[in-house]
Amino acid sequence: MISQIEKLCLEKNIKLTENRKIIAKVISKSTDHPDVEEVYRRAQKINNNIGIATVYRTVKMFEEAGVITKHDFLNKGRARYEALENEDHHDHIVDITNDVVIEFFNEEIEKLKEKIAKQHGFELVGHKLELYCRPIAKLK
Repeated sequence: MISQIEKLCLEKNIKLTENRKIIAKVISKSTDHPDVEEVYRRAQKINNNIGIATVYRTVKMFEEAGVITKHDFLNKGRARYEALENEDHHDHIVDITNDVVIEFFNEEIEKLKEKIAKQHGFELVGHKLELYCRPIAKLK
């Protein structure tokens, strides 16, 4: 089955080698926003001939083509990636205690951001929301 990234690449006339297809599938199937090293580890399980340089080049190419999104949660300098899904807007909660990223969508937030932009005389054309959190300590 063709991944979302592969579909977007085909629409943009981007040549997909077998290695690029594997990398596209790895990122498309990921739910945890992997960094390049993690994409490389997962791709290696599919084809151990894929090199880390190939993964770096391919991820950069996908990002520049607008088929994946790059995140740097907590500004740690550790780029993490996810497939760019059409019509699948979501925001992120980042658990700062274990670096877990949770995707969420909230209709109230979506309406509020539109309202705020309008109050200031603007039309909202995009936004990014990342909530940095830690678990609430449970009472014993």
